[in-house]
Amino acid sequence: MLLRNQGVLPLSRTQCETIAVIGPNSNSRLALEGNYCGMAKRYVTFLDGIQDVFPSRVLYSESCHLYRDRTTNLAQAGDREAEAITVAECADVVVLCLGLDATIEGEEGDTGNEFSAGDKPDLLLPQPQRELLKKIMAVGKPVAVVMAAGSAIHLEEQPDTLLHVWYPGAQGGKALASILFGMVSPSGKLLITFYSFTEKLSDATDYAMQGRTYRYVQDNVDYPFGFGLTYGKIVYTAVGYYKGVAYVTVKNVGDWQNTEVVQLYLKDNSPQAVPNHSLCGFQRVTLRYAETVVLEISVAARSFTAVDTDGTRAVFGTMFTLYAGVCQPDPLSEALSGTTCVSC
Repeated sequence: MLLRNQGVLPLSRTQCETIAVIGPNSNSRLALEGNYCGMAKRYVTFLDGIQDVFPSRVLYSESCHLYRDRTTNLAQAGDREAEAITVAECADVVVLCLGLDATIEGEEGDTGNEFSAGDKPDLLLPQPQRELLKKIMAVGKPVAVVMAAGSAIHLEEQPDTLLHVWYPGAQGGKALASILFGMVSPSGKLLITFYSFTEKLSDATDYAMQGRTYRYVQDNVDYPFGFGLTYGKIVYTAVGYYKGVAYVTVKNVGDWQNTEVVQLYLKDNSPQAVPNHSLCGFQRVTLRYAETVVLEISVAARSFTAVDTDGTRAVFGTMFTLYAGVCQPDPLSEALSGTTCVSC
């Protein structure tokens, strides 16, 4: 998912002469695999993918260990830091490959996991990577962070560009390169809420939903459920509803063919309903330049129901608002995406 882009992506293979690929996940197979994986015939790391398609010079530095303060036991702390800074200084743009792998996050009882509980201790990057991000950004070159992780990561420093690629599989480097260089436009959307601080979340044993999931949360959000940027721009001009079907008019006003995920959200006015809105439909669409289409998206009857304190599910609301857009109809989502939802 493309979560942030301040004009760095897509990269130009003709105007850019030197790319620096930096970070502990740059050339890592573990960053591709995640957990519960077999053995692939061939792996394409992030570094491999960039080298395969970029015709000019690619400089590389591992820069730091994933979570230890040095890359080799006999070295001093920060042993690859100077190398990483030098590589960044010699490049036109930096692709900084950070994140986690299965040695850090997994399931409780994973014997190979760095932390005994099998889970990371917080939402932050390990300390060596946090320090690396600050120092590379201080060089002053455009920085695109590629985050490989199976969960949300909160960044204290905001880079020019942020791609959250999860654990993308054996060909992850090839897929990454196709996005970085604009061969395809990213169109993924977040399936979870990326929270800012764990301290504001309820204890895991507390089953109250207040402050958790997109239907209840009010703040403490870095990136909302359903959010994700593309290189193009699709606008929504109208939405209507008739007999279980939503009709959404969308137009591509960007500079090239674009794929988006049209999202429908429903807000129930009844006291039994959740505080926010609920996702009630979505559809992926690809539009040519300047193309306009009217999409028909089914809305299930269950979407209009709510559950009361006795556990009874029924239609309690008398007024509903239907929203359509590239994101949720909340201020943060609309501000991050630069668009507004339409409603009826």
